[in-house]
Amino acid sequence: MTGKTGGVLALGEPLVEFNAATEGALEQADSFAAGYGGDTSNMVIAARRTGARAGYVTRVGDDAFGRRLLDLWRAEGVGTGHVVVEPHGRTGIYFVARHGGGAHAFTYYRADSPASRLSPADVPEEAVAAAGVLHVSGITQAISASACDAAFHAMTVARAHGTLVSYDPNHRPALWPEERARAIVTRSAELADIALPNLEEGRLLTGEHDPEAVLGAFAARCRGVVVLKMGADGALVGADGRTTHVPAHPVTPVDAAGAGDTFDGAFAALLLEGATPVEAARYAVVAAALTTTGPGAVGPIPSRAAVRARLTTAGVAG
Repeated sequence: MTGKTGGVLALGEPLVEFNAATEGALEQADSFAAGYGGDTSNMVIAARRTGARAGYVTRVGDDAFGRRLLDLWRAEGVGTGHVVVEPHGRTGIYFVARHGGGAHAFTYYRADSPASRLSPADVPEEAVAAAGVLHVSGITQAISASACDAAFHAMTVARAHGTLVSYDPNHRPALWPEERARAIVTRSAELADIALPNLEEGRLLTGEHDPEAVLGAFAARCRGVVVLKMGADGALVGADGRTTHVPAHPVTPVDAAGAGDTFDGAFAALLLEGATPVEAARYAVVAAALTTTGPGAVGPIPSRAAVRARLTTAGVAG
């Protein structure tokens, strides 16, 4: 979709995760495994593990959690040159309760986090212009007005320089009013080259129920590719006037956290290599499925070799 050689650049909010060691309500948990989260951080790590060059734009606190996230990105090979470290800032954290079959519930402590103070001044315009794909999400837009402004500014810069805009609504009703969410998601889809809604949020935001109708509603706004992520039912890819169903990859899920983010990162990385949208989605469906086979959002994100092995076993070229 693009002739640019740049990698993936994501903008958003990272978090440190505490995942309950056993299934059940959060108040019944006795111990937690520390990990990492934040949808755009997960996405850019997935892109990197798929083989793309990657960088991240955010703000973290000069605290133990901020330093832990910086160590993670550096270990993963994700560029941190555009991460602002706030003195005395408190990096956001969240807790995960798991309820079987991959279901999970989140409890967040993110109010007034450094990432919520993202603003257009934090957008590295030269880096956005040089990137192959810029990725933003609805969560970034929902956490504060200034972060929303930063996301729109980054998308505007990307469009001006031929950088593909990847957009995941990742709708969280608790973060903002539904009418505001619909207006901002609609405008963001109009700016995007790649729209990546899931079926549940797509139904809520469009008022449509049938998956193809949900896809069509986004396609009427997005000027490029729309992928409707449907979990155990795979994905619908709308590209070049055609709709293609990509079946799910069968796994036994443990924790579905981060699966959609992994899909986004893998999909973007494959597109940058020259894959068609359907080819990229076939890879991304497997990557997302494998992410659900272990606890936590980042640890189970698969390597390129692991995904390719599953594709080969399933008899799918990729």
